[in-house]
Amino acid sequence: MLSRVADNLYWMSRYLERAEHTARLLDESLHQMLDQDAEHAEQRWERLRLSLHLPPLGENPDEVFDLTRSLTFDANNSASLLSCIAQGRENGRQVREQISTEMWEQVNRLYLQIKRIDIDEVWYADPYSFLKSIKEGVQLFQGITDATMNHSEGWHFIRVGRFIERAQATASLLDVHFSTYLKYQQEGLTSPLDYLDYMGWVGLLRSCTSFEAYCKVYTATIDPEKIAEFLLLNAESPRSVRFAATMIQSALQAIARSAETRSTKGVERLAGRLRSSLEYDQVEDIFHDMHSYLENIQRQCTQIHKAIYQAYIVYPIDVALTGRGAAQE
Repeated sequence: MLSRVADNLYWMSRYLERAEHTARLLDESLHQMLDQDAEHAEQRWERLRLSLHLPPLGENPDEVFDLTRSLTFDANNSASLLSCIAQGRENGRQVREQISTEMWEQVNRLYLQIKRIDIDEVWYADPYSFLKSIKEGVQLFQGITDATMNHSEGWHFIRVGRFIERAQATASLLDVHFSTYLKYQQEGLTSPLDYLDYMGWVGLLRSCTSFEAYCKVYTATIDPEKIAEFLLLNAESPRSVRFAATMIQSALQAIARSAETRSTKGVERLAGRLRSSLEYDQVEDIFHDMHSYLENIQRQCTQIHKAIYQAYIVYPIDVALTGRGAAQE
């Protein structure tokens, strides 16, 4: 497969997965505004900001509105829904001949939908329906992709992009939620605001569309250690980091079988190392140093991303001339 095609398919998938993740976080945060007081709400929005690596919030009383606007329709914000969907569509357009008609129609439909409306129309009408339509639109695109595209090399690049993005996003989200909680626990302190109350933990699970799946495994008992175990190490949940790592390795192995001239052992080894660590680690061993553990997961995902570029996408002359590999990220 041409490196240009692989690059576009990979980033099309990453951008759309990123849009769906952002829509889920926004949707859950807006829903919890109805149930939590102002002090807990401030913490919740700060966690969202940190997990998405956004700049600090200001003192403006309309900062929630401003943050929502920035994350939905701000074309100058590369993390906004509009920017992610537009980038996903543009990458798909450049490889239009490689994807199915149904895939193109769905990503184009998503783009036209978000271009037709603005923040005032959404904010004062029904933000929940809007965010739900974005989440379901991306999920529909993923289902259409699996149902209509040949499960060949290009499809595997789409899978790699989706699950690298998911693993990094989930690890970042967990890191933000657990860092302060574990700090208070280790120092024997009690947060004056009861950092991450019951609704906060439920919100974390719902942000990963995992509340019902978690309850099927652990019943409705909300326990931070069990939440960490489920979202990190569960082999069956499609939103866990371990599941994502397994899908990354599986896709890269399939790509390697198709590659005939490029060295692929390095990227396969990195993917295997990530999967095996998540397969054999125990939550009891990692719980009290989760920050380092989660940072290491994100670091390994970045290493896999760079190795993919070295093995399949960027030739040495491209690196020297353009530095392409981190350009889109």
